[in-house]
Amino acid sequence: MTEKQPSNRKLRKQPNVRRMQVAMPASPPKLAVPRTAQKRRRRNNETIQRPVALLKQVVLTPRWVSLGILLLCAFALYLIGGDQAFALNSIPVAGAEVIPPQEIVAASGLAGVHVFAADPEQAAEQVAALPGVISATVSLEWPNQALIQIKEDTPVAIWRQNGQSFWISQDGALFPARASTPGLLVIEAEEAAPLIAPPPEPTPEAAEAEAAATEVAAAAVGLPFVPADVLQGALQLRQLRPNIEALYYRPSGGLSYQDGRGWRAYFGVGPDMAQKLVVYETLVERLLAANRRLEYVSVSNPQKPFYMAFGGEE
Repeated sequence: MTEKQPSNRKLRKQPNVRRMQVAMPASPPKLAVPRTAQKRRRRNNETIQRPVALLKQVVLTPRWVSLGILLLCAFALYLIGGDQAFALNSIPVAGAEVIPPQEIVAASGLAGVHVFAADPEQAAEQVAALPGVISATVSLEWPNQALIQIKEDTPVAIWRQNGQSFWISQDGALFPARASTPGLLVIEAEEAAPLIAPPPEPTPEAAEAEAAATEVAAAAVGLPFVPADVLQGALQLRQLRPNIEALYYRPSGGLSYQDGRGWRAYFGVGPDMAQKLVVYETLVERLLAANRRLEYVSVSNPQKPFYMAFGGEE
């Protein structure tokens, strides 16, 4: 083993170093999360997020959303259905002049019905089926109102038979008289003979349907139509003699009225009342000029009038 020989090289003398105390900012140490901790955190997050994601997938599907909306609507309908604030308690009637509104409301079947359960079309059909009603419409108003609008078949005369009064429509149909109607011509049936309507002429389908509806309304009160020639003759007599308040009807003698001068005047039926009145007045004037006391005068056949009179000159 060789010994190291001392070197003859001179070492440079180092300058004197002055120690100075300087405050330098110290950088914090770097902290690193261990890989195992990151894996563990990722695993824990996956454990929590998987059920949440699965729950979102189940709950937020269109079927479950639709089911939730359906259940919410059903619950709302249940609450509204049991609330009496939505019952139809206010039902005004428009267009009723002779038919009592109470009868129309009762026929509609809407009183006290829940607004969601009301059927306006069915109610209108039931009201239109009433005798004397031509047409009816029903409209609902939120939350608890219904409006009934009707068109009445205005009576033109009153028919009295067997102690009962009936209104006569323009086309001769009979329906129950519901109220006092002063000023209408009264036709008193003196014989309880059945009234027979004239055979219907061929008409379009609409006219046939209207005639059928009128016939049903008249049959509802147990009486058919007033014959057209009877109603036409009665209205003509009333127009020509406005002071006539009541006429009498017999199938055998037709229409008659009690003349204020003390006898019964017979005019039959039909639309020729103006001609019959001329014959009647001429005959009465001649008989009164002869001082005859009249019992009755008949011009049912204006070509062959006859009368019963007493006294006076022939």
